[in-house]
Amino acid sequence: MTSPDWHAPAASGRLDATVTLPGSKSLTNRYLVLAALASDVSRLRRPLRSRDTELMAQALRQLGASIDDATSTASGSPDWIIHPATLRGGRPVDCGLAGTVMRFLPPVAALASGPVTFDGDEHARVRPMAAIIDALRDLGVTVEDEGRGTLPFVVEGTGSVRGGRVVIDASASSQFVSALLLAGSLFEEGVTVVHDGKPLPSLPHVEMTVETLRDAGAAVDDSEANTWRVEPGELLPLDVTVEPDLSNAAPFLAAALAAGGRVSVPDWPGHTTQAGDMIRDVLDRMGAEVSLDSRTLTVAGDGRPSGIDVDLHDAAELTPVVAAVAACADGPSIIRGVAHIRGHETDRISALSRELGGMGVEVTELDDGLRIDPAPLRPSTFHTYADHRMVMAGAVLALRAPGTVIEDPATVGKTLPRFVDLWQGMLEASEG
Repeated sequence: MTSPDWHAPAASGRLDATVTLPGSKSLTNRYLVLAALASDVSRLRRPLRSRDTELMAQALRQLGASIDDATSTASGSPDWIIHPATLRGGRPVDCGLAGTVMRFLPPVAALASGPVTFDGDEHARVRPMAAIIDALRDLGVTVEDEGRGTLPFVVEGTGSVRGGRVVIDASASSQFVSALLLAGSLFEEGVTVVHDGKPLPSLPHVEMTVETLRDAGAAVDDSEANTWRVEPGELLPLDVTVEPDLSNAAPFLAAALAAGGRVSVPDWPGHTTQAGDMIRDVLDRMGAEVSLDSRTLTVAGDGRPSGIDVDLHDAAELTPVVAAVAACADGPSIIRGVAHIRGHETDRISALSRELGGMGVEVTELDDGLRIDPAPLRPSTFHTYADHRMVMAGAVLALRAPGTVIEDPATVGKTLPRFVDLWQGMLEASEG
């Protein structure tokens, strides 16, 4: 069911706001998986509460974990207390449209006792899954998918996985590598994952997986290109605070450049494996003033972005927001290296081409990205295709196109349920 359309606000003047964001979806879901597999009770502080993370928590409960709220004095939302799972099958897993759930949990389900059925939203049934299904079969796991290579499918859990070396083509999603690594320490022989294919997309996400595994005491060797080894052994319980989601910060920071003004995001990490950190460099290259001071990132702009030629292969989730800023620029832009986003929540390349074109922008679809030739923006109904990043892109464009209407804004609940409130609060604070 879609939500009512959103008459997204235009900027009435220069922005001047500070926006505090909840935790990273990518980190929250990795920590949830590791905590469910750990040897004792874990605590996640300031986790993101969104559709994707709630789906992950519920899926892990289906597999036997206990995940409960706990009072937190340090954040506005409860912490999560995770009692590790005695993995069991027999209960279905609803993946929704969450790539992390549909890809991270089949290797976990293989360790369960009994069959586990995976299914999700209609759009989820076209997302590529063959790489993880084939990898599990190579490791001795039975998976029934009727030859589709997509949802729905059944993992026949036997309580153990042999493990060992497996070669996969993860060029469609780095999540396939992360999925095997997260569960690999509980395989009898551990796991060695070798990627054989086109360059791995979003490599920082694999680096994030390696770092979170090490946080849980796993022995991981990533010294060889395109090869990762996790030794067998127990995972230690976690007590971690989740960093803010830097990809969710992107539209707010981009607003300062697209509309003019200043936007700050506190608690920006000095060191991070989040791919969204790349937004600092991208906006700097597009003419913004970017500064990180006392863990607060500030972006200031004059409303006249410069065109850019940028490879977003390692941070492809930034593509919709960067494309929106490029549509407001003083010259053409090219976004490269993101062919794999055709298999994300929607075909993001085609979706951006259609929606930017509907606002008067000339867009050329490339084999691996987009060329964007700016033009004066005209308001339109901006369709979002059940894709949270499209909502964010539409909000940036609406700043420059009064009268823009964004379809189904609630789909942004996948990663940031309070996005609309935070966005309108940013503009209200600027007016004050």
